[in-house]
Amino acid sequence: VINNYMDGTQGRAVDKVSPGGMHFRDSKRKVDYVLAYHYRKRLARQLPGVGSPEPMRRSASLALVSNGGTGKGCADPQQQDGGHHALQEWSGPPEPEVMELSPLDTLEEEKRLQREEYERNLVEAGLEIEKDPENKSQGLSFVRIHAPWQVLSREAELLKIKMPTKKMYEITEEGGILKKLNEIWCKLTEPLQPQVPQQENTNMKSLSYPFSREKIYLYNIKDKDTFFDNGTRSRIVHEILKRTSTKARNSMGINTLIANNVYDAAYPLHDGEYEGQNDDMNDRKLLYQEWARYRVFYKFQPIDLIRKYFGEKIGLYFAWLGLYTEFLIPSSVVGIIVFLYGCVTIESDIPSKEMCDQRNAFTMCPLCDKFCDYWNLSSACATARASHLFDNPATVFFSIFMALWATMFLEQWKRLQMRLSYFWDLTGLEEEEEHPRPEYETKLLQKKLKNKSITTENSNENEKEKLTWSDRMPGYAANFGLILFMIMLTFSAVFGVIVYRITTAAALSFSTNETTRSNVRVTVTATAVIINLVVILILDEIYGAVAKWLTEIEVPKTEKTFEERLILKAFLLKFVNSYAPIFYVAFFKGRFVGRPGHYVYVFDGYRMEECAPGGCLMELCVQLSIIMLGKQLIQNNLFEIGIPKLKKLFRKLKDERTEPKEMDNSQSKDPQQWDLDYILEPFTGLTPEYMEMIIQFGFVTLFVASFPLAPLFALLNNVIEVRLDAKKFVTELRRPDTVREKDIGIWYNILSGIGKLSVIINAFVIAVTSDFIPRLMYQYAYSQNGTMHGFINHTLSYFNVSHLKAGTQPENSLFAQDVLFCRFKDYREPPWSQNQYEFSKQYWAVLSARLAFVILFQNLVMFLSVLVDWMIPDIPKDISEQIKKEKSLLVDFFLKEEHEKLKLIESFITRDKQKHKSGAKSKRIRAASFSQFNRSRKGSFASFSSQHTEV
Repeated sequence: VINNYMDGTQGRAVDKVSPGGMHFRDSKRKVDYVLAYHYRKRLARQLPGVGSPEPMRRSASLALVSNGGTGKGCADPQQQDGGHHALQEWSGPPEPEVMELSPLDTLEEEKRLQREEYERNLVEAGLEIEKDPENKSQGLSFVRIHAPWQVLSREAELLKIKMPTKKMYEITEEGGILKKLNEIWCKLTEPLQPQVPQQENTNMKSLSYPFSREKIYLYNIKDKDTFFDNGTRSRIVHEILKRTSTKARNSMGINTLIANNVYDAAYPLHDGEYEGQNDDMNDRKLLYQEWARYRVFYKFQPIDLIRKYFGEKIGLYFAWLGLYTEFLIPSSVVGIIVFLYGCVTIESDIPSKEMCDQRNAFTMCPLCDKFCDYWNLSSACATARASHLFDNPATVFFSIFMALWATMFLEQWKRLQMRLSYFWDLTGLEEEEEHPRPEYETKLLQKKLKNKSITTENSNENEKEKLTWSDRMPGYAANFGLILFMIMLTFSAVFGVIVYRITTAAALSFSTNETTRSNVRVTVTATAVIINLVVILILDEIYGAVAKWLTEIEVPKTEKTFEERLILKAFLLKFVNSYAPIFYVAFFKGRFVGRPGHYVYVFDGYRMEECAPGGCLMELCVQLSIIMLGKQLIQNNLFEIGIPKLKKLFRKLKDERTEPKEMDNSQSKDPQQWDLDYILEPFTGLTPEYMEMIIQFGFVTLFVASFPLAPLFALLNNVIEVRLDAKKFVTELRRPDTVREKDIGIWYNILSGIGKLSVIINAFVIAVTSDFIPRLMYQYAYSQNGTMHGFINHTLSYFNVSHLKAGTQPENSLFAQDVLFCRFKDYREPPWSQNQYEFSKQYWAVLSARLAFVILFQNLVMFLSVLVDWMIPDIPKDISEQIKKEKSLLVDFFLKEEHEKLKLIESFITRDKQKHKSGAKSKRIRAASFSQFNRSRKGSFASFSSQHTEV
């Protein structure tokens, strides 16, 4: 095995360390990207009787410093003087030695060769790299990468990165009353603004244009080192890393090498420490002080600085989260007003008064067979009064309001997204061609090997070859089967909780303790909801892992396709998991109970559970509130804080255990920035962040008719969530690669779908789950005086106790033996009717009214939503005008620059012609004069050339 790296001045290079850990050892070139890997030096055993007994060791790796050359005489003179060189040509093989390599050594040697080849290719691509010496028998090493100006300008042109030109123009503001209101708003919110550097003149904007080396005179380049900011530099280097290939295993890019454990990690550096005694201010420290601390929860987010530091994709997420949180404020206020309305009107609610009036003495049928006694309806007074807090006419108004609120939110987001796209120069952003994922390449290579198609003759066909439907069919079949199984598993968990409720209610009814028997419903409901919450939290984690695995076996080609498919699967599974128990309580509980004398049984002797006397809406409210608050508190906050810390601790312990305790004098005592960043948790994407907010958006909109305080709890959670996410991104995660995105992608479609679904669900909640329609029907169709007096009696049917099945009558009843009829909640014919216990005319009338209300409510709200959508333009008028103005200014700017260029060229040509004519007039010219004239012409052209270069 030949070591291609030679270094004679290794010890001298290591002693010098860049201050702050942000530059190469020369303290000039900036570290744009870092590759980390674990190495293990080979200790090969020599075969007996062959060669020298001295074991052959690989020499310590040099601190490789390249300036973009390929080791063939194009190194930087400073580096050549210092004795460093990028790559030394191999002069010849050493004396052959026969060695025995263990499988682990062979694998390690293969990784080392891949790393060397990959780093050579990076140098050929123009990047400059610097490596740590490998002074231990095994340990962690870093490769630092710097992109010089030639590489940055070349790649910026290829990627069509928009950069500011010299041209500045004024942003026209709306006049009149809107301008006055905006000025007043700015003054009022001044204490809420983050203290971050702002542009000197906010009314001026630089004209941006995709970078072009031919038109470099257009751009305002004051310093080539700072023209491209850190985020853009790291993005350019990451693009080169992704497309640089190695021959080994036919791998393409850094992602494949990380997947094959050749490298452990690849990441850009943070801009220094976020806290400390030093006074050096950087963007990371500024973000921490003004954004990522809980004490600044009341301030607006510095969205432009977030975008600058983390990129457009993450900037859009926090802009969306901020707008969503702001929109929760009006919905929370209206929700509190609706709740207070229920509290104020509770004393004047006639149905709950009638239910609580003990003089009415409604004797209700037993809640269970044999062990349950008859009971008075007045004993459920507390439940009835509590139900009125959420089941009142104001909830109908609130449901319509929230449907329109969701539409308004989505429309406002589209406008804000367009505004950000304009100011962030994302308008006209083209879809970039993505590189295939490592897994896709591996699968494709396996297919090629299987078909035996890797030959030189048909190499062109191999490039066009791709995975077909037949290749992916096993993955699709597994996806369909497993997703169906997971959904059935969720339904099974819900059914298991139903069985628990039924059996527990029956068991507690047998108790001899009077207090236990009287609190059966409260005990069963509370414990069942907690069990539901625990099951949801467990299944959520399982479903997240399953969705990722299912997406991987589909083998999507690009990262974007992978992310979209993962989002759809994870959302489907988590949506069903989170809302299945709530759907059961809202639409199925108490619908299939039967009637006295003819109950529906789940198992032998266990009756289906019924709704409380006040209806299922109160239980739906309890279920929704506990699941929502539990998920937010445990999953979104405790898990989000605790799990990254545990992972970080585990990784630190693992590194300490694997690395031997060896002294390394060459390493500096203070950890460098790449060391500090390596310890941080790697960034895995925004899917978990979006997912928890989308599920919360569902809780806020889907069943808001049953829980008007949902927006308030969501608002309180999000105030903490914004700072929690901010702190995580600034302090606990490695710096993500900056990604340019002009929208939030598939998440907008999911939000829009939830908004439309919420209209239908709330219509059914009001019509089916609440008593709004029966009350309305009674007041205007059946009440003799147009009031709600007699409503309770109207909703209760009669049952002859002598018709109870044998063995189901109450034992040791405390009620007198003269109970002839008991009451139950339903619209059925009385026992003295010819069609006894059949559904009455009132039942069919109320059912028709329910369905009519669903149709009316749905069409009304949908119409209002479409009206709001039509009235609010997607693109703000001022932004639309500015975009047109920018295009016009760009054309004028180009024409002006080209015109000045032409004028300058014409002036030089005219001056040259005049000199030529004056020289031709003098017939008697001396040779000295001619040579002088010739020199002046050359000087003229040289002057022209130099000035043209400046232009």
